[in-house]
Amino acid sequence: MRLGLVSADVLPSLSAVASAWWNLAIDPDLWRNAAASLYRGGAGLALAIVVGGALGIAMAWWRPVNALASPLVEMLYPMPKSALIPVTVLWLGFGDGSKILLIFLGCMLPVTLGAFNGARSCEQALVWSARSMGASRLNVLWDVVVPSALPELLNGIRTALALSFILLVSSELIVARAGLGYLIGFLGEGGVYDAMFAVVLMVAFLGFFADRVYMLAASRVLRWRD
Repeated sequence: MRLGLVSADVLPSLSAVASAWWNLAIDPDLWRNAAASLYRGGAGLALAIVVGGALGIAMAWWRPVNALASPLVEMLYPMPKSALIPVTVLWLGFGDGSKILLIFLGCMLPVTLGAFNGARSCEQALVWSARSMGASRLNVLWDVVVPSALPELLNGIRTALALSFILLVSSELIVARAGLGYLIGFLGEGGVYDAMFAVVLMVAFLGFFADRVYMLAASRVLRWRD
């Protein structure tokens, strides 16, 4: 920009972006949009963790479940998750439900694979030892398999956390009337590029902060392995 290659109107300086963010920050509308985005992202990710974690462990533990679910997971995994936006809108309209469903479907796959790989890597000697001590199949699953699957599951959740921000902003840019993604598109269409970049950086900071908090929590959860 300083070399004159890009106009300052479309690539504003960092000071202009910071000033624009401050002007946005004193407006409650920014925080209403942020709250809408965090609600959608949090709800979709929470559903993905619960359903994906349970499905992945079930696939590793019960062969019939694996036979049924594995082809579907393998087919959906390489597909661009943003391709599901029209489908979710068709099913649930333009409200929060379509965004939550998109995030749920997109984030469930890495969680499922993490749980599956973790459960499959469980040492059989531990399973046999537990069974020889009279533990039921359900007790072995809960006390042996689930703890063994936890590291891989947490890695899958971290991937899903990053993916949730991508899907959230993508869906809000296209089909939303509120949210940070909607705000980015609205400001961009209006030519207010300094404010647009301010919101983009805000999303990046929220994603980075969420990842740091998650890694701290995950390290505490896995402290028992040390």
